[in-house]
Amino acid sequence: MSIPKEREDKNLNILLDNISQCTICKENLPLGPRPVVSAHPDSKIVIIGQAPGTKVHASGIPWDDASGKQLRKWLDVSDDDFYDTTKFAIIPMGFCYPGRGKSGDLPPRPECAQQWHQPLFDHLKKVELIILIGMYAQNYYLGKQAKKTLTETVKNYQEYLPKYLPLPHPSPRNRFWLTRNPWFEVELLPSFRQIVSKTLKNE
Repeated sequence: MSIPKEREDKNLNILLDNISQCTICKENLPLGPRPVVSAHPDSKIVIIGQAPGTKVHASGIPWDDASGKQLRKWLDVSDDDFYDTTKFAIIPMGFCYPGRGKSGDLPPRPECAQQWHQPLFDHLKKVELIILIGMYAQNYYLGKQAKKTLTETVKNYQEYLPKYLPLPHPSPRNRFWLTRNPWFEVELLPSFRQIVSKTLKNE
């Protein structure tokens, strides 16, 4: 027996409201909790990154920073499409800004994925593609299928299709990786854009 769409929308909205009030790891968050996540029952693609930075924490808008601008360029999608939740759900590994370490932001808090990812996916019945951005998302979702390095995992992306698409992080701090691996933008990005475009056009 299928659940009426109105009820499914309501159930997901209740879940998202519960997430917005989450305080599971508040004692470990230097700026306090402000979960940043978006989803819709009709979402076709899920983007799983690391965790919000300070700019996203301040605005509450996912990928509202230089990394997000680069990601949208990589995927060749407009801001309107990217923030259309019927097209993209955005579910990071950590929903809140984790704080800063010696060489950048700290790893995403582990509590979010353990507590909230499966309940969210239970409501996302139309997902056709999950984009895994960075090592934390890839290790969590690919498990033993992930290669020894992020570079190898991204190079072998075809092994994970049609369900998963692994990407490096689009942060400006990752420019050295992009310089060392020119094949990514030259050889892989055109294929990635086709995959994303085809997925969004599927009815």
